[in-house]
Amino acid sequence: MALSWRAAVVALVGLLPVIVWPTGDTVRWWALAVVVLLVVDVLAAPSPKALGFVRSEPTQVRLGESTRTKLLVTNTGRRRIRGVLRDAWPPSAGARERHRIDIPAGERIQVTTMLTPTRRGDRRSDLVTTRLWGPFGLAARQRSVKVDGYVRALPPFPSRKHLPSRLAVLRQLDGRAAVRTRGQGTEFDSLRDYVDGDDVRSIDWRATARRTALVVRTWQPEQHKRIVIVLDTSRTSAGRIDDAPRLDAAMDAALLLVALAGHARDRVQLLAGDRVVHARIAGHDRARLLHEAISTLAPVDARLVEADWATLATEITRLGTQRALIVLLTPLESAAIEEGLLPQLPALTAHHRVVLASVADPAVERMRRSRRSVADVYGAVAAERAVALRERTAAALHALGVDVLDEPPDRLPVKLADHYLMLKRQGLL
Repeated sequence: MALSWRAAVVALVGLLPVIVWPTGDTVRWWALAVVVLLVVDVLAAPSPKALGFVRSEPTQVRLGESTRTKLLVTNTGRRRIRGVLRDAWPPSAGARERHRIDIPAGERIQVTTMLTPTRRGDRRSDLVTTRLWGPFGLAARQRSVKVDGYVRALPPFPSRKHLPSRLAVLRQLDGRAAVRTRGQGTEFDSLRDYVDGDDVRSIDWRATARRTALVVRTWQPEQHKRIVIVLDTSRTSAGRIDDAPRLDAAMDAALLLVALAGHARDRVQLLAGDRVVHARIAGHDRARLLHEAISTLAPVDARLVEADWATLATEITRLGTQRALIVLLTPLESAAIEEGLLPQLPALTAHHRVVLASVADPAVERMRRSRRSVADVYGAVAAERAVALRERTAAALHALGVDVLDEPPDRLPVKLADHYLMLKRQGLL
């Protein structure tokens, strides 16, 4: 049962007879009259149990964009139903929840709720509440039922704007552009005459012996290489940078690399985990790979636990023994890396090419430059110490043969993609 503002007005009208006849009987009789009106209004209201609900299939939407969820409401009773329906969702779903309904007996209507998620991941619906008013508009019958449904907010993938330019570089590398780039690679391409500037190490002496001119071998980047991307979802990835989780920036870099490697026809394998693996993605079909990566990573969130790099290294080994480019997307935090990751790196670098990509916090650099007050000076000292620790950790990683990329959120995806292209160009994958 629910009361409207009209019920409050009717109760306040009772002040007039109380002023005129200020006795206890007057108050009791007026209170009884108000209760009778409310009971009659509630009994005359349609029953919300006559309504049936069916929700449409789950939907997906990129974070920051809007979508619709549809709810079919059927009036199974014999009376016309008018009232208000509230399709409740969590606040992060950005739902416009309230709808007025008017359903003739035995008919069905479709209620559409706009959703604009403000957080990545799955947002599940709550209760559907109907409030049906009586003929006086004083009281209403109300009922809430659970109608399952969810919307998946996909990562926004802002770095996709850099994909066309990197694909142009990739086409030059593998010869699909009009201008074919000749360079050092790992797969033999063809023979041609020597010209000034060619590397003398590429001369094919057997072919030269059969001709009167020097002949050189040309190479092209090898395809179908193995790329393993490990996305750290531990506590160090839960920190926020510019009001967004560090994990989201690392995920953006991973998606750009997945898209680029997929177009290069490399075999991409992606793991997301901390103490356990929360997501696995593998494939070489570029049409499905990126879509699957975006959809699978959408509900993955950082957890307040330490990363178990021994477990993650074991999972990497289980994926295959063939030499691979292993990209570790994890924050360059000294304590976490020195205690957890460093002991596992020698086994990985002995067989694979390892790159560590970290999301740097631009606020630290701003603190280093600020000197306007005493508090700013202390902050600058703390920032300098944090940077020194990161540089010490990066030096330790370099000593083990690990390439380290430590960039702000807007630059890390591009730097990682360019580093991948550089390795491909030089035949180092």
